[in-house]
Amino acid sequence: MPRGLELLIAQTILQGFDAQYGRFLEVTSGAQQRFEQADWHAVQQAMKNRIHLYDHHVGLVVEQLRCITNGQSTDAEFLLRVKEHYTRLLPDYPRFEIAESFFNSVYCRLFDHRSLTPERLFIFSSQPERRFRTIPRPLAKDFYPEHGWEALLMRVLSDLPLRLPWQNKSRDINYIIRHLTETLGPENLSKSHLQVANELFYRNKAAWLVGKLITPSGTLPFLLPIHQTDDGELFIDTCLTTTAEASIVFGFARSYFMVYAPLPAALVEWLREILPGKTTAELYMAIGCQKHAKTESYREYLVYLQGCNEQFIEAPGIRGMVMLVFTLPGFDRVFKVIKDRFAPQKEMSAAHVRACYQLVKEHDRVGRMADTQEFENFVLEKRHISPALMELLLQEAAEKITDLGEQIVIRHLYIERRMVPLNIWLEQVEGQQLRDAIEEYGNAIRQLAAANIFPGDMLFKNFGVTRHGRVVFYDYDEICYMTEVNFRDIPPPRYPEDELASEPWYSVSPGDVFPEEFRHWLCADPRIGPLFEEMHADLFRADYWRTLQNRIREGHVEDVYAYRRRQRFSVRYGEMLF
Repeated sequence: MPRGLELLIAQTILQGFDAQYGRFLEVTSGAQQRFEQADWHAVQQAMKNRIHLYDHHVGLVVEQLRCITNGQSTDAEFLLRVKEHYTRLLPDYPRFEIAESFFNSVYCRLFDHRSLTPERLFIFSSQPERRFRTIPRPLAKDFYPEHGWEALLMRVLSDLPLRLPWQNKSRDINYIIRHLTETLGPENLSKSHLQVANELFYRNKAAWLVGKLITPSGTLPFLLPIHQTDDGELFIDTCLTTTAEASIVFGFARSYFMVYAPLPAALVEWLREILPGKTTAELYMAIGCQKHAKTESYREYLVYLQGCNEQFIEAPGIRGMVMLVFTLPGFDRVFKVIKDRFAPQKEMSAAHVRACYQLVKEHDRVGRMADTQEFENFVLEKRHISPALMELLLQEAAEKITDLGEQIVIRHLYIERRMVPLNIWLEQVEGQQLRDAIEEYGNAIRQLAAANIFPGDMLFKNFGVTRHGRVVFYDYDEICYMTEVNFRDIPPPRYPEDELASEPWYSVSPGDVFPEEFRHWLCADPRIGPLFEEMHADLFRADYWRTLQNRIREGHVEDVYAYRRRQRFSVRYGEMLF
């Protein structure tokens, strides 16, 4: 290779990243218009388009580099010099951390995820942590109650860029003040002030005002979801001021926010104070930088691994028929490998399973489907793997494993947030906790269905319980769109003997689902059955599912809230908003 080509390649990669992030910001900046026009289908399409941008631009850069090098192979020394030149371009670069991830992605695409070493890749960042030399404008604005909280909130809402009229701004302000007074007390509230992010956070059918409530005793989140009525008038649906509530809003089971962030690292650091339980990876994920979140997630895994004496074990719960799942006992994530062969009743391919996981990545997860990170050629030290798990890996996924002596390489796996399997949770709880779990499970099914997702396999073992008590779906191999399912009533038996026969007396075609049959496995436990019948009996009726299908086919996009119904102002304070 001619000398000087290394710098050209480094510059080409960085320019490619500039192009990608420019398009990322362009798609993001359209969120306000889509919200104001109530174009909810465009909202969903923009979310998918933005996810695809990264891989598309990586592919463009790879093609450029192949042209520059005339397809010639490169040696290790050449690659090291390319990385050195790239590193020198980053100290004054505003998005250095994501640029490093982009470099990694280009390298992996070029070399088919081989030779992934710290010398060749940015396994850890080359730049000091939390380094922000230049911030072109403040991220947030402070508001003080010199003339009282009513005037403060009027200034906050008047500063918003939204061009739609308000349904009743004074009413919403009074609701917020009432909530803050109940939360802090009048005296503490009078000594508090707000710091509000300059940019709104858009997701689904809401625009979120995100701020910090700075009180004498500490800083709290201040989140206002702004919705619009059918007449296009704005209203505030609730006010959230606890870290637990904020954590759910920014949760791993929700779609990524559209928030204009030319300096994502600065925004992540600003958010960290009100989301102390979120890792760096989760914060980047929440604002849509999912590929860099993957980098941060891998770094968090490496740091944990270096500081523990644990071995990987099979994850607790009923063993899956499609996935082999393992974890580190103290780690908050699980690792999922597609098995070489599935159970006989699972008539599908590995490609189908991967397509299902990609569907979830791109779809509105409505707070009920866990996000995943996909890895190729994942290296594990054998000393970190328990003998029982090693035996299981070789038994169930040998075709995906390469033995390197002291290491193994798993060709493909997913990393996902660890949860308590719902079937285990239901065995351990009783009373109100049991009731809450059954209510949550039914609500998860309803919200998935409203978002045009049918889980397929609805057994409790395929759902997990988060640390906030939310029920989340995490087994995607049978997932499909609601509109692809034929929901049927079971025909009446022709003769009394029909009900005793081993085979059904009616025809069953691919895609047929009989909701009445759900009762057999969801209500088998006498502790659970009565609760399920009380709260979710309509899930056993085919007409319930067909009604949802019709709404989806008519183009209706359901409202999905990141908080309990009882937290809505219209429920708490009595006045229906529309």
